[in-house]
Amino acid sequence: MPDFELGEEYQTLADTVREFANEVVAPASAKHDEEHSFPYEIVKQMGEMGLFGLPFPEEYGGMGGDYFALAVALEELGRVDQSVAITLEAAVSLGAMPIYRFGTEEQKQQWLPDLAAGRALAGFGLTEPEAGSDAAGTKTTARLESTAGGSEWVVNGRKEFITNSGTEISRLVTVTAVTGSTGSAGGPGGTRKEISTILVPTDTSGFSAEKAYNKVGWNASDTHPLRFEDVRVPEANVLGERGRGYANFLQILDEGRIAIAALATGAAQGCVDESVRYAKERTAFGHNIGHFQGIQFKIARMQARAHTARLAYYDAAARLLAGRPFKSQSAIAKMVAGEAAMDNARDATQIFGGFGFINEFRVARHYRDSKVLEIGEGTTEVQLMLIARELGL
Repeated sequence: MPDFELGEEYQTLADTVREFANEVVAPASAKHDEEHSFPYEIVKQMGEMGLFGLPFPEEYGGMGGDYFALAVALEELGRVDQSVAITLEAAVSLGAMPIYRFGTEEQKQQWLPDLAAGRALAGFGLTEPEAGSDAAGTKTTARLESTAGGSEWVVNGRKEFITNSGTEISRLVTVTAVTGSTGSAGGPGGTRKEISTILVPTDTSGFSAEKAYNKVGWNASDTHPLRFEDVRVPEANVLGERGRGYANFLQILDEGRIAIAALATGAAQGCVDESVRYAKERTAFGHNIGHFQGIQFKIARMQARAHTARLAYYDAAARLLAGRPFKSQSAIAKMVAGEAAMDNARDATQIFGGFGFINEFRVARHYRDSKVLEIGEGTTEVQLMLIARELGL
């Protein structure tokens, strides 16, 4: 993608998802948003289209594509419904991807076919009440106990803001937990938490998804606090190398920021599209409002933001696919795109005037939905820290 133009396969995918978003997702968006209901029928259709399996090999039930294909699909969905887009993003980049990246062959065969088909969803259990941006502050614990049938992890703790964790098709949560300590109390670095990742099926005794949050936006997305009370799973449910859980999750978040940036770019572009349409239809003072330079300049700035955000996530994705360092670029893309979505939503609401404050209008949903794009999967401040760190500061 050196010229930042979509190749034929990616363009076909974009066109297909855009048609689906306009004809299937958009008509149902207002209803699900108002009712705070999970769009099972849309998720089922996305599964049948292969969207949940886009970046996974065919041997695990995937489509044999790559991470950029996922990003392209997310941009198109994000134009019309961020709740649907985040459901796909979290299911793939946070739910299934850790298993694909770090799982054993047995774990991949057990979980990926259903996840890649959208028949099941998995959550990404990182954030805690006192461990958000400071993810290393994890307090959830997992201790290994010997039993007559073999060793088991006993998990205790809480997680917050976990997407796709409480639906009827949620089957699994990958949980970060303290499994011990490294170093010595008298050593130069002292002791540090050993953090590992544990696969916890949602039907395990002691696991509970508590009441869903009453959110400002993303109302059709499933988000719950989770509780683990003496949850017992086999020792084999550790995901990846013991003690590498924190490092592995950081890698997943680096990739996930590209996906979130794509979603945010779609939201930013969606605000442009809606504003252009409205500016051509709405009349005031004898002209459609697009005739006035104040409106023209506002929309032009919105388009510049969306275009810049798209270039940023394209660049980060190209680096990822080429096996080049992309941490800084993904942080830049996530920050730029998230801010573009929020700024464009604010401007679109202003252009729509009173109608922009009515929930049935798409720009109103974008206004409520977009703020979390500056918070989730790393706040804007965290992205700035990462960028500064990559500069050696």
